[in-house]
Amino acid sequence: MIAIIKYNAGNIRSVENAVKRLGYDCIITDNADQIRTSEKVIFPGVGEASSAMNYLKKNNLDTLIKSLNQPVLGICLGQQLMCKYSDEGNTGCLGIFDASVKKFPPNELVPHMGWNNLENVKGELLKGISINDNVYFVHSYYSETCTNTIAVCDYIVPFSAAMQKDNFYATQFHLEKSAAVGEKILKNFLEQ
Repeated sequence: MIAIIKYNAGNIRSVENAVKRLGYDCIITDNADQIRTSEKVIFPGVGEASSAMNYLKKNNLDTLIKSLNQPVLGICLGQQLMCKYSDEGNTGCLGIFDASVKKFPPNELVPHMGWNNLENVKGELLKGISINDNVYFVHSYYSETCTNTIAVCDYIVPFSAAMQKDNFYATQFHLEKSAAVGEKILKNFLEQ
C-alpha cells in the first residue's frame, strides 16, 4: 500500500489519481501507523509552508516523516518542507535536505507557472528522463541547489528541481500534472 500524507495541503486527490492510474493501491492518511507500515510514502502538497509545518508538528508527523525508512517522495511543497528552512513564513522545516527555500526575486514572471525543462539530471528517480523533457511547475519559492540536488531548473535563478538523500526523494515540479514525463518519474519511484 502507498500512503499519501494528508496535512491540509492541496492537490492530494490529483496525486491519488496518478498513483491509481499506474495500478497501485493507495490511501490518503495522517495516521502514523498507516504511514509507518506502508511500502512507500508520498508527501505532496500545494499550500503555505508555516501552516503546513504547524499541522505536521501538531500531529507529530514532522518527527514521523524524518524517521521513515521506506522510499518517501515529496512533491512541490513536500520538497520544500523536506529542506531545513523556508523564507515563507520564516519557517523551520524538516531538515532532511541541506538547503533553504527562498522566494524568487520580485519579477513579473513570478510565480513560476508552466512547463520547463530539467538540467543536470541524475539518479534512479529520473532514470530515462532527458534535458529535453518538460515538466510542470507552479511555485513562488524554490529550494536552493545543494549536494542533494539531482536535477536543476533555471528560472530567474537555478534551483533544485529534484532532490534525493538516502530513501528521500523530492520534486519541485508536479509529477501528477507533467503528463507522460511525470508518469514515468512516478513509476520509477513506485517500482523501486
